[in-house]
Amino acid sequence: MTSRELLSSAAEELAAAGCPSPRVDAEWLLAHAAGITRTALYANGNGLLSAEDEVRFRELVARRARREPLAYVLGEWGFRRLMLRVDPRVLVPRPETEMVVERCLTLLADVAEPRVLDIGVGSGAIALAIADEHPRARVVATDSSRGALEVAEVNRARTDLADRVELVEGELFAGLESLFDLVVSNPPYVQSDELDLLEPEVARYEPREALVASGATEAIAQGARSRLRPGGSLVLETGDGKAREIAALLKDLRYEDVAISEDLAGGERIVDGRTPG
Repeated sequence: MTSRELLSSAAEELAAAGCPSPRVDAEWLLAHAAGITRTALYANGNGLLSAEDEVRFRELVARRARREPLAYVLGEWGFRRLMLRVDPRVLVPRPETEMVVERCLTLLADVAEPRVLDIGVGSGAIALAIADEHPRARVVATDSSRGALEVAEVNRARTDLADRVELVEGELFAGLESLFDLVVSNPPYVQSDELDLLEPEVARYEPREALVASGATEAIAQGARSRLRPGGSLVLETGDGKAREIAALLKDLRYEDVAISEDLAGGERIVDGRTPG
């Protein structure tokens, strides 16, 4: 079959499986199987793939048709300026979280050499993006999942940021004594009874411990008070419709200048506050 015929056939298969963007997904998978970019895919016109590439492509399409996240099928995913390794040990980095990084960078703009703590590092997306875009930032990133830390270690090496990003295994603030200019987290915030209502890509494949709320947001908000320098900031990603509730929590904990920021879709998704200076 020609590449055009393979694309059409795969897009039909993915559409029948309920994938929300079947043609685009098919293009990504075919380019990945052929070892070229999507742009090169079209530059090559209607050529033939090698037999090995065609077999590989069909295997990738079958995985995606089972609603495995495209990022896991490809094995990597873009986040801001970085390309990160991802697999089922970590959440797929999302555009909402890119805006968390944007808010952190805004709050750190006037801090010459900030110390940052990322709670629940996962793939390393937040920690590595902050270090990448604030060239004098030093980041400590923690996670209780050994598997997540292994992925983050791969990404730390890939991004050449090992000298400014430290990875620590542990629950929340355990074992940490330093003070930080900013604490940031994308904690688990999906309610357990909501999990099965999410897309199959999330409900079936992404790590449950990184999704389902277990009191981490409240624990981080409370614990950060003793880990932040005077005037330091806490930044939290929140669930849909939860931002005002978390903002109220921060005010109850005596954070000042509590603010809510929107994600790219206009939803209230990010909450931050400052410790008294």
